[in-house]
Amino acid sequence: MSSFQPKNLDYHSVATDTFERQRAMRTLGISIARMAPGEVDLAMGYSPEFTQQNGFVHAGIITAGLDNACGIAAFTLMPAGTDILTVEFKTNLLAPARGERFAFRATVVKPGRTLTVCEGRAYAIQDGAETLIATMSATLMALPRREAAPAKDGVRASA
Repeated sequence: MSSFQPKNLDYHSVATDTFERQRAMRTLGISIARMAPGEVDLAMGYSPEFTQQNGFVHAGIITAGLDNACGIAAFTLMPAGTDILTVEFKTNLLAPARGERFAFRATVVKPGRTLTVCEGRAYAIQDGAETLIATMSATLMALPRREAAPAKDGVRASA
């Protein structure tokens, strides 16, 4: 249970909208499984398209899921009209990423007006058993929201 109070009472729909506009998350098949102020759980199914040479899900994919979980967790505590960007993270890879599903869970450690610190954990899930495969410590920066710039072929580019 979260002990944080959101600055934006509409945080859930705003954070969900922000997440859904991220084409990378859609491409990776990552979705929001749970959200509360300062916390988020993301889910992803296994895909052989995201594996490295040994058949494990690539560390870059796991890191992307953790980074996004930390970002959305931090975003749930931001005031209206704010956006969030990762400015630093450290990932520890603890076990091979093999499983039928993956969970990325992040919590805010220290919220701030400008910088927020989060911790994330990635789990591989196989036959109902969870294995911790990676951890992340991330620092995220709040900034005024900007609209994405239009790009060629109708695809929007972020600024």
